[in-house]
Amino acid sequence: MRAIEPIPDTMQAAVLHAYDGAPDSLRIETRPVPRPQRGQALVKMSAAPINPSDLMFLKGLYGVLKPLPVAPGWEGAGRVVATGDDWLSRMLLGKRVACAAPNQRDGTWAEYMLTSSARCIPLSDSISDEAGAMLIVNPLTAWALMDIARRGGHRAFVQTAAASALGRMLARLSLHFGVEGVHIVRREEQAELLRSMGARHVLNSEADGFDEQLRTVCREVGATIAFEAVSGMTAARVLRALPDGGRLVLYGALSESPLMADPRDLIFQRKRVEGFWLADWLAKRTLWQQLRLARQIQNALGDLLRSEIAGRYPLHETHRALQEYQASMTAGKRLLVMNLK
Repeated sequence: MRAIEPIPDTMQAAVLHAYDGAPDSLRIETRPVPRPQRGQALVKMSAAPINPSDLMFLKGLYGVLKPLPVAPGWEGAGRVVATGDDWLSRMLLGKRVACAAPNQRDGTWAEYMLTSSARCIPLSDSISDEAGAMLIVNPLTAWALMDIARRGGHRAFVQTAAASALGRMLARLSLHFGVEGVHIVRREEQAELLRSMGARHVLNSEADGFDEQLRTVCREVGATIAFEAVSGMTAARVLRALPDGGRLVLYGALSESPLMADPRDLIFQRKRVEGFWLADWLAKRTLWQQLRLARQIQNALGDLLRSEIAGRYPLHETHRALQEYQASMTAGKRLLVMNLK
């Protein structure tokens, strides 16, 4: 092991004891600080956000179930303070990084996290720790979805949860790349937010006549693909509005409901439904391709892929951060900041 500073024996972490979503199942506890082996980096965490994927993880609804007890948190940022003795890990020693949590061990809601060196992205000097903490999940997903639309030759797309942090990123990318977007929200104030950003086609799913409006707009702009984050009946309504041969890409399940679809859409109109998981999309790219992508994402963080922050909380106020995030997810991200008291 190589280290740039003394590593303590213990740390504070938010620790999950049951996949039931109950507040008492998540506790602030003292955990041992792990030591890195070959191919691993120990990150002294600075900040970590709360994402919808974290909420799903707490309830056991995410695609990965880690052995309990475990610290949650899928992304964050900090400084690599110790590494294994291999070339990639040594290259990261002492650097600030955005980092993704491992699939079987503690995550980012802790003072230290041990992860694969390949899951660390060096941050440029122009990127703050807070911006770096939110570099992976939303920006990379938004970039990947836009890449799918552009490579697929789609003139326009539909997206649900358009007022979310990721939805707003997609809206900005839509304007930047000239791919028309049809943005679906649930409240009029959310619609006004999207319009103030320059979005032309914004629809409120709670308004009278929504389904007919969506079909009409999809036909007018030539929308042939949809990026769906809600599931349940929302997916069925969007799929129904797409033209024959339309493609629905499901990347979230905010409703926590099973996906619904009319068999006639799939059989007679040859529409397709598929899932998207960022981990799979990234796994198809080499390490050098991922590093190049990371540079592109960092260059766009200040503008196209920026995230609004609605609140900062010390680690011991994780429960309050969770409550306030779930109460108003579109207000902005909630960050756990490790040096706050």
